[in-house]
Amino acid sequence: MERQEQFEPVIVAFCCWWCAYGAADLAGTSKLEYPTNIRIVRVPCSGRVEPQFILRAFKGKADGVIVAGCLEGGCHYVDGNLKAKRRVESLKKALNAIGLSGDRLEFYLMSSAMSDKFVEAMNEFTERIKRLGPSPLRV
Repeated sequence: MERQEQFEPVIVAFCCWWCAYGAADLAGTSKLEYPTNIRIVRVPCSGRVEPQFILRAFKGKADGVIVAGCLEGGCHYVDGNLKAKRRVESLKKALNAIGLSGDRLEFYLMSSAMSDKFVEAMNEFTERIKRLGPSPLRV
């Protein structure tokens, strides 16, 4: 009997230090489970995540990338989360144009107390990437 390997995506999540990373930390301390294939990169603000960081993650074999920041109106750097949201929306269009699929990139807003939302977002995004399959950039 041949054993079929199940695709486990590699997902990079750029998480704002103040909110999204706090939600991830609270999820961990609350012993909430989310996929172990999420690689969290803590950033000072989601607005500091430049498009080249996201593209480098895809080039580095990520199947999906998340940018997560503070709730609207709650950014510790005034409007960094709104800048990040616009960048992600723009980059999603560019990914569609080059055939990589903008669905491989997502932006989430959450507070540090929203561990349930963090877990739900990670689970939903992982399932989406599993349906899409491995990134075409994987060799």
